[in-house]
Amino acid sequence: QRRPVESGGGSVQAGGSLRLSCTTSGYTNCIGWFRQAPGKEREGVAAICTGSGSPFYGDPARGRFTIAQDMSKNMVYLQMNRLKPEDTASYLCAADHSGGRLLDSSEYESWGQGTQVTVSS
Repeated sequence: QRRPVESGGGSVQAGGSLRLSCTTSGYTNCIGWFRQAPGKEREGVAAICTGSGSPFYGDPARGRFTIAQDMSKNMVYLQMNRLKPEDTASYLCAADHSGGRLLDSSEYESWGQGTQVTVSS
């Protein structure tokens, strides 16, 4: 397994922006971004697949977040705009999708350690 590595988290005020990055050491068919806040279930944020390049968004991301890939660098970015305090969570990158729903965390085999995003009001 190739463990993805996330970067780009940090602290920002409400309304601000952050860009998260996820890199893998080799090819993966799809990358998914998930987030998990203390005491809450893991939530699908966005996903993108190498073949189609089409983005998929979960409810928290629509209209505010954008996922994009740079295949030459094995990088996937998650641009997060108009951040809200409820976006505060650990954001995890997942790779090696086994099929099924792209925003279902059980469909991914490889996980990064997460990067913390904190949004203050």
